Amino acid sequence: MSDTKFREIAILLFPDVEELDAIGPWEVLSYWTRKFPEDGWRVNCVSRDGAPVACAKGLTILPHFSRETMPAPDVLLHPGGQGTRPLLEDQDHVDWVRGLSAGASLTTSVCTGALVLAQAGLLHGRPVTTHWASLDLLATLEPTAEVRPDSRFVDDGDLITSAGISAGIDMALHLVARLHSPDRAREVRRGIQYDPEPPV
Repeated sequence: MSDTKFREIAILLFPDVEELDAIGPWEVLSYWTRKFPEDGWRVNCVSRDGAPVACAKGLTILPHFSRETMPAPDVLLHPGGQGTRPLLEDQDHVDWVRGLSAGASLTTSVCTGALVLAQAGLLHGRPVTTHWASLDLLATLEPTAEVRPDSRFVDDGDLITSAGISAGIDMALHLVARLHSPDRAREVRRGIQYDPEPPV
């Protein structure tokens, strides 16, 4: 596969990112891309400077790339977490996300990552969702958006938003189905043994 030109999925990391927002999709997408490299996709984690990122609950993640060294993404995934709140006031980050989205064929978010997409002007008039506790804030940031409170994820063509935290796993499986096939997504779901039946 050394001569294969991979298409790129970028998961953005930032201080106080919610761990499962990023790691849930990473588990799905990395299982897919490593188990089935012939599908032609690759997933990487990216931070602004490439330095380790301290997440919301104490996990530290070492990104693969910085913004300067990252491959241009075909698919952009912006997780959420409390760290998104300062990002709403970080014009450099907002501009970076807007630029990455313009070059990508598909922009996605997990949880309150949708708030950053809204701040970047990417949700105008679009059906969207986010974590249940941030639905009102999302509607405030982008009043033209059609906020869907009961959706696990919302696919609107070149934009997919998902609800809170664990919903990113469902969204990532949907991504595999879109980018390759439903059968492949089922293989990945079985491979990671994701068949949730909550015990409580």
